[in-house]
Amino acid sequence: MTRRRPPVGWAHESAHLPLARRHPVLGRPHGPHVPAATAFYSAVLGWSFSEPDQEFGGYVIGSVKGTAAAGIGPQQQAGAPAAWTLYFASDDADGTALAVKEAGGEILLEPGDVGPLGRMFIGADPSGAVFGVWQGRGHIGAGVANEPGGLCWEDLRSADPDAARAFYSTLFGYTYEGLEAAGPDYALFFSRPGEAPLGGMGGLTRAPAGTPSHWVVYFGVDDVPAAVQRAEEAGGTVLTPPFETAYGPMAALTDPAGAVFWISDPGATEQPDRSG
Repeated sequence: MTRRRPPVGWAHESAHLPLARRHPVLGRPHGPHVPAATAFYSAVLGWSFSEPDQEFGGYVIGSVKGTAAAGIGPQQQAGAPAAWTLYFASDDADGTALAVKEAGGEILLEPGDVGPLGRMFIGADPSGAVFGVWQGRGHIGAGVANEPGGLCWEDLRSADPDAARAFYSTLFGYTYEGLEAAGPDYALFFSRPGEAPLGGMGGLTRAPAGTPSHWVVYFGVDDVPAAVQRAEEAGGTVLTPPFETAYGPMAALTDPAGAVFWISDPGATEQPDRSG
């Protein structure tokens, strides 16, 4: 079996480029949304951005102290809303795409090269949650995680969490461990035995009727209330105000185009190694 690594994250203002083990990409509609997004995330998460590269669809990379954290670009599917897409790293994108189909998932965008940077595809798991896969070449993906500005957690909110867990285990070899405090259908997922969890997978608890299955990305900040204030000042919306958990303070936000993300303090708990 081809060895497959954990996820990487990119975002799209319609879509973002993938980063190391897991990274988010943000996708937004064409037009002025990408510049608006870069201004927002610069204010809230402290990212600096590369110049848009038209050769690769106008994507820009958000960085923390010169190290890639996530990507933002124009939406690849007409009419799709702004959203973050979590990318999982693979050593063989084509082989992973075949495994997606065999495991009951769907390929939404067939594998293709992004110049010399890497190869990618977009898929959906059996419950409909969309994700990306990135095979890094010249660009491995996110190089910063588990610190302010970096990806620090991800959750799958699924209409069928048992089927979803079986699917991702088949694709990436993940193992699971229940977390009683989060409810009976929620479990942490692990890349290797003995390591800290990479994230969680569970049901659509308390979600409004009709909410589709989806991945949620969490970015680290060193002061959650202050980051929430910056988000509001920059045109974002607070979905869930800051609250304390056993894993540190958290809050849920949307950016001005409506893309949902969470923020948390990555220094509050042990974090997994997402360095690649």
